[in-house]
Amino acid sequence: MELKPHFLALLTFIKSEDGGRKTPALSGYRPGIKFPFHDGFFTGVQTFIDAELAFPGDVINAEIALLNTEYFKGKIYEGLDFDFFEGSNLIGHGVIKKILNPELS
Repeated sequence: MELKPHFLALLTFIKSEDGGRKTPALSGYRPGIKFPFHDGFFTGVQTFIDAELAFPGDVINAEIALLNTEYFKGKIYEGLDFDFFEGSNLIGHGVIKKILNPELS
């Protein structure tokens, strides 16, 4: 089953020396995403635009597909900041640039 992207985001991967990943992430990466309106994590598939890999310290555009969208209706919007994690380690920040699924806005 192929997931359709829900929004476009600008992702900033934290540098290794600042606590980020030590290796690049491959397009299709599925980190935990934390939005400011909830204490828990959600899984989102990051499909990089114009790149196959994102290295620590990179800033990259990506399509994000959320695994469960029911919770997000009316809660996400363009300009919303979020963080993404590998386990409990913060590895990057993102900002929603464009909503692709109108049911979410």
